[in-house]
Amino acid sequence: MSSRAVPWLVAGLLFGGVAAAETIVVDGQVAVRQTNVERPGRGSTMNSVEQRFGAPNSKHAAVGQPPITRWDYAGFSVFFEHDRVIHAVATGG
Repeated sequence: MSSRAVPWLVAGLLFGGVAAAETIVVDGQVAVRQTNVERPGRGSTMNSVEQRFGAPNSKHAAVGQPPITRWDYAGFSVFFEHDRVIHAVATGG
């Protein structure tokens, strides 16, 4: 991939309309369902998440190496490696 294509790829990932889904477990069975819960994107910083979504309901201390931190919001949790989002999960709560 040429280095000129990278900015367009990043912009497409950030602004493209992607169908969102969440994984749920019911009675030991894994299922995927659609969700409209807005969550931060992968690579976002802690500062940008807090600016956009406000202070989380709870912040969990970092564990492991590399350090993984979890912030809980109403309806989703955000997982960070160092200060960058690696995953945001709809929790339904």
